[in-house]
Order: sequence, then structure tokens, then C-alpha cells
Amino acid sequence: MIRIVFLLAFSFAALAYDPSRAGMRLDALARIPARMREYVDQGKAAGFVTLVARHGHIASLEAVGYQDRETRTPMRTDTIFQIMSMTKPVTCAGIMILLDEGRVALIDPVERYLPEFKGKQLSRPITIKDLMTHTSGLPAAPPDGFDKVAHTLAEVVAAARMPTFEPGSKWSYSNMGIATLGRIIEVVAGKPFEQFIDERILTPLKMKDTSFFLPGDKESRLSAVYTDDNGKLVRQDDAIRFRRGAKSPMPEGGLYSTAADMARFYQMMLNGGSLDGRQVLSPAAVTLMTTVHTGDLKTGFAPGMGYGLGWAVVREAAGTFRYNSIGTYSHGGAYRTYGWVDPAKDMLGVIMYQRTNGGGDVAAEINTFLALCSAAIER
Repeated sequence: MIRIVFLLAFSFAALAYDPSRAGMRLDALARIPARMREYVDQGKAAGFVTLVARHGHIASLEAVGYQDRETRTPMRTDTIFQIMSMTKPVTCAGIMILLDEGRVALIDPVERYLPEFKGKQLSRPITIKDLMTHTSGLPAAPPDGFDKVAHTLAEVVAAARMPTFEPGSKWSYSNMGIATLGRIIEVVAGKPFEQFIDERILTPLKMKDTSFFLPGDKESRLSAVYTDDNGKLVRQDDAIRFRRGAKSPMPEGGLYSTAADMARFYQMMLNGGSLDGRQVLSPAAVTLMTTVHTGDLKTGFAPGMGYGLGWAVVREAAGTFRYNSIGTYSHGGAYRTYGWVDPAKDMLGVIMYQRTNGGGDVAAEINTFLALCSAAIER
């Protein structure tokens, strides 16, 4: 088994590599790559990148296994992953920027910005808040036979605008709800969604390896994607990985990123909206995003969760089974990437691997990683 670890020379004070100042035990942190290596040896994944930071300092950044098993390309800490639905909080942060500027309100009806939503036979119009909390009633996907790759974001949203239940009446995970948020950003900002996100979030946060369309010169750093076929890892088709020819940036799941880049986004959230002196969101926006807005509705994919604006939030003791504190907020991706922020512990973590099935947000590998991070706290 090959294990490669790169201790990156981070140039930003807000998230520097310094395990001792993170207040964590090095011997306990060493269990993280050791346990991930066991999962690789068992054929559960080709490889992992894990990152945990506390008090603004990276305590552990590790790469284990392979970026590509077939070519024996080692996993690296700067390997790029399809983070899929980890994109959703970034899209929601884009909406909050517009809210900070007084250009939208969460209670605004979607039809104010997208006239094609008018005329629905509903008890009330769908609001922006409904979209952000997955209570809009919009479907998880466009109609059968509709190819998202071949259509623009505007066309995708127009095709999937028919709600399946009354807004606010229940929680149902909606990719099309988040796609609609991206389209609202385009209309209000007057520019392509991906351009707005790059200018207002990715560039200010120096997320240099994060994009909606992967540049050709970075394809060699992209992790292969696998599926578990009766206990055997099988590599997926390259076309899935690159979304070649796609017209929509997919606000619901289109980002490519690295563990270090996503840690910058999470540290910004943990800091109350700023990083390296750049205020991306107001503290009020961060507070609102990470507050549960779904009441007693059953939400999320793990026990004890409520839903904020783009985030799953631990709201009760049942959600602390992996040592998460009440108030921890998180999001995963379909290819088994996951990121979380625990304000009570002043800690964040990212785990990246690429497998299309096997447990979702409560996959064994993710549960293990979260528990090991909190177990390593010394003070």
C-alpha cells in the first residue's frame, strides 16, 4: 500500500498548518490515515484525502491510497474531486451575498425573478427560503429523458419547475430547488451563475483549484470515480467525471475542488463570514444559514438533523453519535465527499473519496473520520 502525505505550505494565517496550536493529540490524529488505509486495503475505496482543522490551524492533512487504481497513481493532498452536492452550500452562500446587498429577500416568491413559476395551483407561492431548505416541493431531477448536460441552466430550471407537494409542508431533497437558486442569482446579478460564484466566493477565498468546469491542465489531478459492484470496486466512465460539453454549471452539484480549498470555505463560515481580511458574508448571513428552519419536519440523511439554508444542522442528541456537537453543520456529496463545521469545538473537517454508493452521509468511512477527529482533541 502506498501512502503519500504532502504538508502544504499554506500562505494564509487563517488556516495554517500547525497541529500543536490546534490543541489536538498527534498520536490520536495518526489514527485517521491508518484507519483510512484499512478501508483501502479492504477495497472500500481507492484512496482518501482527509483534513481536520481547529482554532484556525490545520491539525492533519493526509492522502492515502490511489487517485487512480488502474494506473497506480498515488492519491495526493491536492487531488481534485467531484464534490457533487457539497456545491449546494456554496450556491446558497451566493444567495446570501445578494441578501446582504439588499437585492433579494428570503420570503420573496420565486416567480418575482422567474416568471415561468407563475400560475401554479398552490396555497402560496414558492419562496427563496423554500428552495434553500428543501421544502419547495420541486423535484430531485428534471423529467425522465431530459439531458441536463445538453441544456443551459435556464432550460433545466424551466423543465423542472412543477412542484410535487405544497411548499413548506414537508422536506424532500431537491436538486432542482438548488438549481433554481442558481438561476435566480443569474437573473439578479445579470451574469452567468458560475461567474458570480467565482468573483464573489472562489476568488476572494483563494480557492484556486475549485471550478464548475474543470480546466484541461488540471485533468491529470482528478480522482477516478468508482462504484461498489458486489464488493468489488469498478471504475466509472470518464465522461461522468468530466461532464464534457455540459452547458449548465449545475449549481446543485457541479463543483470540482480539493480538501484544502473546501477547508477555506468552511473556515470562512466558522469565522462569521470572513477569511484573510475578506468579508464574503455578513455574520448575520452565517447565523441565518446555520440555524434550523425546518421545525419538527424529518430532514436530512443522518439522525437528529434539521435543515438550515443549504446546510444540514445537528439539532438534537441523536445527531451527536459521531461526536458532533449540537449546532454542527455539514453537507456531503453523491460521490462520498463530506465537509462539516463544529462551532462548539472551533473545528472543521473534510473527507474526500470517490465512490458512487455505500451509505451516503452515514457511510462507515465518514462516520469513522468524524469520530476520530473529535477523539483527538487534547484541550
